[in-house]
Amino acid sequence: MHHELQLRIIDELREGLARRANHDAGGQMRVPTASYIDRDLAAREWDAFFGDHPQLVGLSGDLPAAGSFFTCADFGVPVLATRDASGNFRAFVNACRHRGARLVEQTRGTGARFTCPFHGWTYAADGALVAVTEAEQFGPLDKSCHGLIELPATEHLGLLWVHPRSGATIEPASLLLGLDAELASWDLARLQHTAGRTLELRMNWKLANDTFGETYHFSRLHRDTLGQLFHGDVLAYEAFGRNHRAVFPSRTISKLDQRAREEWRLDSVATVLYYLFPNVQMTVSRHLVTVFRIYPEAGDPRRSRLRVDHYYSPEALARLDDSGRTLIDEHTVYALEARDGQATISPAAQLEIVESTLEHEDLRMAEAAQRTAESGCVTHFVFGRNEAPLQHFHTSFRSALGLAPLTSAATDVPGSARPAR
Repeated sequence: MHHELQLRIIDELREGLARRANHDAGGQMRVPTASYIDRDLAAREWDAFFGDHPQLVGLSGDLPAAGSFFTCADFGVPVLATRDASGNFRAFVNACRHRGARLVEQTRGTGARFTCPFHGWTYAADGALVAVTEAEQFGPLDKSCHGLIELPATEHLGLLWVHPRSGATIEPASLLLGLDAELASWDLARLQHTAGRTLELRMNWKLANDTFGETYHFSRLHRDTLGQLFHGDVLAYEAFGRNHRAVFPSRTISKLDQRAREEWRLDSVATVLYYLFPNVQMTVSRHLVTVFRIYPEAGDPRRSRLRVDHYYSPEALARLDDSGRTLIDEHTVYALEARDGQATISPAAQLEIVESTLEHEDLRMAEAAQRTAESGCVTHFVFGRNEAPLQHFHTSFRSALGLAPLTSAATDVPGSARPAR
């Protein structure tokens, strides 16, 4: 991120802290609870946002070398992602062309060949069918016509995109909507995957996404966890089409006056969070990136899945000590402890943050909200002026589906009938 932009955001955060004022969305919005439970709406979302929309499946570090691969099956199509012998990112339907068996069961690994566990057909990392078991007994077969079905795939600025529909196109510029230069400055392609986890959720995918949409709850819900590291009720926010950037300060921002302004760095005193439409939240710094991908359960608006993956810089990994921790040159907002004035961080520590805060605090609240929506006793939720990312997310997905805009909370009438979804 350009230093002038970092300074502008830091100044905005410091001003907000001084005035005890959050980013103002300009008004409140009323969100019908039906949007979290309506099966017809869920089907439309699945088709538009997951069945026929490019999907971010990881970062370049998920495929660190030729022969690397990983699999996923979160958006209706089982995907085998590979880096072929030439170093190119490729994506295929993870199914043998013989009888459709799942070709690769492993989540990730390395290998120049993939052999189907059903009948032993073998494929190369470029999808080519290279061997048919008992070929003479099977009968004549043109191998060139029976390679794995390839899916559109693009590697751009360290981001790996796959389209679930064969024959479709991926245009990164239309996905990032002005964030290209900013994301390029973080040099995401150099990061290495270190740890990951999947959470099965008893809530609509939009409710899971909502947990990332405000810092209003930090000083209350996270009083004894993240609230000890970050300031709540302060946010620097900017929308980029359907995407946005939200930045919230750590408590070390007060120490900036001890440094020259030209030494200020945003990621040393704040968390930078990018939302990429429709389902990705990504916290970014020079040494650590965490990617959160949220998927609905097809056919069930009450359930979703959250994929959490952590990526480290080579510098951080090079400084791992015997306990699996790494020393970062300056304060890192994710750190759980300090050692000799330097922040320490580890893959295990990052998973602990997900365990202790996101899962046990944020998502517990979201699950309760889901059950409230299902009860039918509450017709709508209210997004405040201080919850701009929430308003932007819901406005964007509704616009993409051609739904009526959200109404101002000022139009609420006590005892009114349930609003349309």
